[in-house]
Amino acid sequence: MTRLEVSPRAPLPLYTRTAAAAAGQVIGRYSTSFSWACRTLPRECRRDISSIYALVRVADEVVDGTASAAGLATGPVRAALDELETEVERGLTSGFSTNLVVHAFADVARRHGFGRELTAPFFASMRADLDVSEHDPESLETYIYGSAEVIGLMCLEVFMDLPGTRADTPEQREMLRATARRLGAAFQKVNFLRDLGADHDQLGRTYFPDTDPTELGEAEKNELLADLHADLAAAVPGILALDRRARRAVLLAHGLFHELARRIAAVPAATLTEQRISVPTAVKTRIAARVLAGSRSVPRCDAGIGSGAGSRGAS
Repeated sequence: MTRLEVSPRAPLPLYTRTAAAAAGQVIGRYSTSFSWACRTLPRECRRDISSIYALVRVADEVVDGTASAAGLATGPVRAALDELETEVERGLTSGFSTNLVVHAFADVARRHGFGRELTAPFFASMRADLDVSEHDPESLETYIYGSAEVIGLMCLEVFMDLPGTRADTPEQREMLRATARRLGAAFQKVNFLRDLGADHDQLGRTYFPDTDPTELGEAEKNELLADLHADLAAAVPGILALDRRARRAVLLAHGLFHELARRIAAVPAATLTEQRISVPTAVKTRIAARVLAGSRSVPRCDAGIGSGAGSRGAS
Protein backbone atom coordinates (compact mmCIF):
# COMPACT_ATOMS: atom_id res chain seq x y z
CA MET A 1 0.00 0.00 0.00
CA THR A 2 1.29 3.46 -0.89
CA ARG A 3 1.99 5.62 2.14
CA LEU A 4 -0.46 8.49 2.40
CA GLU A 5 1.00 11.97 2.63
CA VAL A 6 -1.18 13.85 5.11
CA SER A 7 -1.23 17.64 5.12
CA PRO A 8 -1.05 19.34 8.50
CA ARG A 9 -4.30 21.05 7.46
CA ALA A 10 -6.01 17.73 6.59
CA PRO A 11 -9.74 17.50 7.46
CA LEU A 12 -11.25 15.63 10.39
CA PRO A 13 -8.37 16.12 12.86
CA LEU A 14 -10.71 16.32 15.86
CA TYR A 15 -12.61 13.21 14.76
CA THR A 16 -9.36 11.31 14.23
CA ARG A 17 -7.99 12.34 17.63
CA THR A 18 -11.28 11.30 19.22
CA ALA A 19 -11.11 7.94 17.43
CA ALA A 20 -7.55 7.38 18.62
CA ALA A 21 -8.56 8.25 22.19
CA ALA A 22 -11.44 5.76 21.98
CA ALA A 23 -9.06 3.07 20.71
CA GLY A 24 -6.74 3.80 23.62
CA GLN A 25 -9.62 3.28 26.03
CA VAL A 26 -10.43 -0.09 24.46
CA ILE A 27 -6.95 -1.54 24.76
CA GLY A 28 -6.37 0.02 28.18
CA ARG A 29 -9.37 -1.90 29.51
CA TYR A 30 -8.23 -5.24 28.12
CA SER A 31 -4.45 -5.54 28.44
CA THR A 32 -2.39 -4.44 31.41
CA SER A 33 0.82 -5.88 29.94
CA PHE A 34 0.27 -3.89 26.76
CA SER A 35 -0.30 -0.73 28.77
CA TRP A 36 2.90 -1.29 30.74
CA ALA A 37 4.95 -1.82 27.59
CA CYS A 38 3.52 1.23 25.79
CA ARG A 39 4.27 3.69 28.58
CA THR A 40 7.79 4.29 27.28
CA LEU A 41 6.73 5.14 23.72
CA PRO A 42 6.49 8.72 22.42
CA ARG A 43 2.90 9.95 22.65
CA GLU A 44 2.04 9.79 18.95
CA CYS A 45 3.72 6.42 18.54
CA ARG A 46 1.88 5.10 21.61
CA ARG A 47 -1.37 6.32 20.11
CA ASP A 48 -0.68 4.54 16.81
CA ILE A 49 0.25 1.23 18.44
CA SER A 50 -2.84 1.44 20.66
CA SER A 51 -5.00 1.99 17.58
CA ILE A 52 -3.61 -1.17 15.98
CA TYR A 53 -4.16 -3.28 19.06
CA ALA A 54 -7.67 -1.91 19.64
CA LEU A 55 -8.83 -3.28 16.30
CA VAL A 56 -7.19 -6.61 17.11
CA ARG A 57 -8.99 -6.65 20.45
CA VAL A 58 -12.39 -5.95 18.93
CA ALA A 59 -11.95 -8.75 16.38
CA ASP A 60 -10.85 -11.09 19.18
CA GLU A 61 -13.99 -10.26 21.13
CA VAL A 62 -16.15 -11.13 18.12
CA VAL A 63 -14.72 -14.67 17.88
CA ASP A 64 -13.76 -15.37 21.50
CA GLY A 65 -17.17 -15.43 23.10
CA THR A 66 -18.38 -11.87 23.66
CA ALA A 67 -20.60 -11.89 20.58
CA SER A 68 -21.94 -15.31 21.58
CA ALA A 69 -22.58 -14.06 25.11
CA ALA A 70 -24.68 -11.29 23.58
CA GLY A 71 -26.88 -13.98 22.04
CA LEU A 72 -25.41 -14.30 18.55
CA ALA A 73 -25.37 -17.76 16.98
CA THR A 74 -22.42 -18.94 14.89
CA GLY A 75 -23.80 -17.53 11.63
CA PRO A 76 -24.35 -14.00 12.96
CA VAL A 77 -20.96 -14.08 14.68
CA ARG A 78 -19.35 -14.84 11.33
CA ALA A 79 -21.41 -12.09 9.71
CA ALA A 80 -20.26 -9.62 12.39
CA LEU A 81 -16.62 -10.49 11.69
CA ASP A 82 -17.19 -10.16 7.94
CA GLU A 83 -18.81 -6.76 8.48
CA LEU A 84 -15.87 -5.62 10.57
CA GLU A 85 -13.40 -6.64 7.86
CA THR A 86 -15.48 -4.91 5.21
CA GLU A 87 -15.55 -1.73 7.29
CA VAL A 88 -11.77 -1.91 7.73
CA GLU A 89 -11.31 -2.24 3.97
CA ARG A 90 -13.57 0.76 3.39
CA GLY A 91 -11.65 2.77 5.98
CA LEU A 92 -8.33 1.88 4.38
CA THR A 93 -9.62 3.11 1.02
CA SER A 94 -11.53 6.21 2.09
CA GLY A 95 -9.77 7.28 5.28
CA PHE A 96 -13.05 7.45 7.18
CA SER A 97 -15.25 5.14 9.23
CA THR A 98 -18.22 5.67 11.51
CA ASN A 99 -16.65 2.96 13.71
CA LEU A 100 -14.14 4.89 15.84
CA VAL A 101 -11.80 1.93 16.35
CA VAL A 102 -11.75 1.22 12.62
CA HIS A 103 -11.22 4.89 11.83
CA ALA A 104 -8.25 5.09 14.20
CA PHE A 105 -6.72 1.93 12.73
CA ALA A 106 -7.22 3.08 9.14
CA ASP A 107 -5.59 6.42 9.93
CA VAL A 108 -2.51 4.62 11.26
CA ALA A 109 -2.36 2.20 8.33
CA ARG A 110 -2.66 4.95 5.73
CA ARG A 111 0.01 7.13 7.36
CA HIS A 112 2.50 4.30 7.79
CA GLY A 113 1.92 2.52 4.48
CA PHE A 114 0.33 -0.84 5.20
CA GLY A 115 -3.05 -2.24 4.31
CA ARG A 116 -4.91 -5.31 3.16
CA GLU A 117 -1.72 -7.34 2.68
CA LEU A 118 -1.65 -7.50 6.49
CA THR A 119 -5.32 -7.14 7.42
CA ALA A 120 -6.53 -9.96 5.14
CA PRO A 121 -4.35 -12.65 6.81
CA PHE A 122 -5.40 -11.30 10.20
CA PHE A 123 -9.11 -11.65 9.48
CA ALA A 124 -8.51 -15.06 7.89
CA SER A 125 -7.03 -16.26 11.18
CA MET A 126 -9.88 -14.73 13.15
CA ARG A 127 -12.29 -16.58 10.86
CA ALA A 128 -10.36 -19.81 11.46
CA ASP A 129 -11.28 -19.54 15.14
CA LEU A 130 -14.88 -20.07 14.05
CA ASP A 131 -14.08 -22.96 11.69
CA VAL A 132 -11.09 -24.90 13.06
CA SER A 133 -11.16 -26.70 16.40
CA GLU A 134 -7.87 -28.61 16.00
CA HIS A 135 -4.83 -27.51 14.01
CA ASP A 136 -2.25 -29.46 12.06
CA PRO A 137 1.28 -28.02 11.67
CA GLU A 138 0.48 -26.27 8.39
CA SER A 139 -2.78 -24.68 9.57
CA LEU A 140 -1.16 -23.59 12.83
CA GLU A 141 1.68 -21.87 10.97
CA THR A 142 -0.87 -20.01 8.84
CA TYR A 143 -2.94 -19.16 11.89
CA ILE A 144 0.02 -17.78 13.87
CA TYR A 145 1.11 -15.67 10.91
CA GLY A 146 -2.31 -14.06 10.59
CA SER A 147 -3.16 -13.75 14.26
CA ALA A 148 0.20 -12.60 15.59
CA GLU A 149 3.04 -12.13 13.13
CA VAL A 150 1.16 -9.59 11.02
CA ILE A 151 0.48 -7.58 14.19
CA GLY A 152 4.22 -7.41 14.74
CA LEU A 153 4.65 -6.28 11.14
CA MET A 154 2.03 -3.54 11.55
CA CYS A 155 3.76 -2.23 14.67
CA LEU A 156 7.11 -2.42 12.91
CA GLU A 157 5.85 -0.11 10.16
CA VAL A 158 5.17 2.47 12.88
CA PHE A 159 8.56 1.91 14.52
CA MET A 160 10.44 2.14 11.21
CA ASP A 161 9.20 5.71 10.82
CA LEU A 162 11.02 6.70 14.04
CA PRO A 163 14.34 8.35 13.20
CA GLY A 164 16.53 6.08 15.31
CA THR A 165 15.41 2.77 13.82
CA ARG A 166 18.11 1.20 11.64
CA ALA A 167 16.07 0.48 8.50
CA ASP A 168 18.04 2.22 5.76
CA THR A 169 18.81 -0.78 3.56
CA PRO A 170 16.66 -3.62 2.18
CA GLU A 171 18.72 -6.05 4.24
CA GLN A 172 18.05 -4.15 7.46
CA ARG A 173 14.34 -3.94 6.74
CA GLU A 174 14.17 -7.64 5.92
CA MET A 175 15.91 -8.48 9.20
CA LEU A 176 13.50 -6.27 11.12
CA ARG A 177 10.49 -7.90 9.49
CA ALA A 178 11.79 -11.42 10.12
CA THR A 179 12.46 -10.71 13.79
CA ALA A 180 9.11 -8.92 14.24
CA ARG A 181 7.42 -12.07 13.00
CA ARG A 182 9.38 -14.25 15.42
CA LEU A 183 8.46 -11.98 18.33
CA GLY A 184 4.77 -12.03 17.40
CA ALA A 185 4.89 -15.83 17.12
CA ALA A 186 6.53 -16.11 20.55
CA PHE A 187 3.89 -13.93 22.17
CA GLN A 188 1.11 -16.00 20.61
CA LYS A 189 2.65 -19.30 21.73
CA VAL A 190 2.93 -17.99 25.30
CA ASN A 191 -0.75 -17.07 25.12
CA PHE A 192 -1.62 -20.54 23.81
CA LEU A 193 0.07 -22.15 26.82
CA ARG A 194 -1.35 -19.66 29.31
CA ASP A 195 -4.90 -20.14 27.96
CA LEU A 196 -4.61 -23.88 27.37
CA GLY A 197 -7.52 -24.79 29.62
CA ALA A 198 -9.88 -21.96 28.63
CA ASP A 199 -9.28 -22.48 24.90
CA HIS A 200 -10.02 -26.21 25.21
CA ASP A 201 -12.85 -26.20 27.76
CA GLN A 202 -14.68 -22.96 26.95
CA LEU A 203 -13.96 -22.34 23.27
CA GLY A 204 -13.42 -25.90 22.05
CA ARG A 205 -10.06 -25.15 20.45
CA THR A 206 -6.75 -26.99 20.51
CA TYR A 207 -3.98 -25.00 18.86
CA PHE A 208 -0.93 -27.24 19.30
CA PRO A 209 -1.05 -30.19 16.86
CA ASP A 210 -1.38 -33.68 18.30
CA THR A 211 -1.71 -32.26 21.81
CA ASP A 212 -4.47 -33.12 24.26
CA PRO A 213 -4.43 -30.32 26.87
CA THR A 214 -6.01 -32.63 29.44
CA GLU A 215 -3.12 -35.08 29.10
CA LEU A 216 -0.18 -32.70 28.62
CA GLY A 217 3.08 -34.16 29.92
CA GLU A 218 6.23 -32.44 31.16
CA ALA A 219 8.29 -33.42 28.12
CA GLU A 220 5.63 -32.10 25.76
CA LYS A 221 5.25 -28.86 27.73
CA ASN A 222 9.02 -28.32 27.75
CA GLU A 223 9.22 -28.93 24.01
CA LEU A 224 6.59 -26.23 23.44
CA LEU A 225 8.44 -23.87 25.76
CA ALA A 226 11.73 -24.50 23.98
CA ASP A 227 10.10 -23.62 20.67
CA LEU A 228 8.74 -20.29 21.91
CA HIS A 229 12.02 -19.44 23.67
CA ALA A 230 13.80 -19.94 20.32
CA ASP A 231 11.43 -17.33 18.86
CA LEU A 232 12.09 -14.94 21.76
CA ALA A 233 15.84 -15.29 21.27
CA ALA A 234 15.64 -14.85 17.49
CA ALA A 235 13.72 -11.58 17.93
CA VAL A 236 16.45 -9.85 19.93
CA PRO A 237 18.60 -8.48 17.06
CA GLY A 238 15.58 -6.73 15.58
CA ILE A 239 14.56 -5.26 18.92
CA LEU A 240 18.03 -3.81 19.44
CA ALA A 241 17.92 -2.19 15.98
CA LEU A 242 14.83 -0.13 16.84
CA ASP A 243 14.78 3.53 17.79
CA ARG A 244 15.71 3.85 21.47
CA ARG A 245 12.16 4.78 22.52
CA ALA A 246 10.57 1.87 20.66
CA ARG A 247 13.35 -0.47 21.78
CA ARG A 248 12.53 0.16 25.45
CA ALA A 249 8.85 -0.62 24.93
CA VAL A 250 9.51 -3.82 22.99
CA LEU A 251 12.20 -4.95 25.44
CA LEU A 252 9.66 -4.48 28.22
CA ALA A 253 7.07 -6.56 26.35
CA HIS A 254 9.75 -9.18 25.65
CA GLY A 255 10.64 -9.26 29.34
CA LEU A 256 7.01 -9.61 30.44
CA PHE A 257 6.35 -12.50 28.10
CA HIS A 258 9.63 -14.16 29.03
CA GLU A 259 8.52 -13.97 32.67
CA LEU A 260 5.16 -15.49 31.75
CA ALA A 261 6.98 -18.35 30.03
CA ARG A 262 9.20 -18.83 33.07
CA ARG A 263 6.15 -19.06 35.31
CA ILE A 264 4.46 -21.51 32.95
CA ALA A 265 7.60 -23.67 33.12
CA ALA A 266 7.29 -23.75 36.92
CA VAL A 267 3.71 -25.09 36.84
CA PRO A 268 3.25 -28.89 36.61
CA ALA A 269 1.93 -29.81 33.18
CA ALA A 270 -0.91 -31.78 34.76
CA THR A 271 -2.32 -28.64 36.38
CA LEU A 272 -1.54 -26.08 33.68
CA THR A 273 -5.09 -26.21 32.33
CA GLU A 274 -6.52 -25.37 35.75
CA GLN A 275 -5.09 -21.86 36.07
CA ARG A 276 -4.19 -18.80 34.04
CA ILE A 277 -0.65 -17.63 34.75
CA SER A 278 -0.03 -13.92 35.24
CA VAL A 279 2.85 -11.66 36.24
CA PRO A 280 2.35 -9.82 39.56
CA THR A 281 2.53 -6.05 39.46
CA ALA A 282 5.65 -6.00 41.64
CA VAL A 283 7.47 -8.19 39.13
CA LYS A 284 6.29 -6.05 36.22
CA THR A 285 7.67 -3.05 38.07
CA ARG A 286 11.09 -4.68 38.45
CA ILE A 287 11.19 -5.60 34.76
CA ALA A 288 10.16 -2.07 33.78
CA ALA A 289 12.76 -0.54 36.09
CA ARG A 290 15.51 -2.62 34.49
CA VAL A 291 14.45 -1.58 30.99
CA LEU A 292 14.01 2.09 31.88
CA ALA A 293 17.42 2.11 33.52
CA GLY A 294 18.82 1.62 30.04
CA SER A 295 19.57 -2.07 30.10
CA ARG A 296 19.85 -3.56 26.62
CA SER A 297 20.21 -7.06 28.01
CA VAL A 298 17.44 -9.64 27.71
CA PRO A 299 16.87 -12.80 29.77
CA ARG A 300 18.53 -15.96 28.52
CA CYS A 301 15.76 -17.49 26.48
CA ASP A 302 16.10 -21.07 27.64
CA ALA A 303 16.00 -20.12 31.30
CA GLY A 304 13.48 -22.00 33.37
CA ILE A 305 12.64 -24.80 30.93
CA GLY A 306 12.11 -27.86 33.03
CA SER A 307 13.68 -26.27 36.10
CA GLY A 308 10.44 -25.86 38.00
CA ALA A 309 8.30 -28.65 36.62
CA GLY A 310 7.54 -30.09 40.02
CA SER A 311 6.54 -26.90 41.82
CA ARG A 312 3.85 -24.28 41.41
CA GLY A 313 5.01 -20.84 40.22
CA ALA A 314 4.17 -17.63 42.04
CA SER A 315 0.80 -16.11 41.23
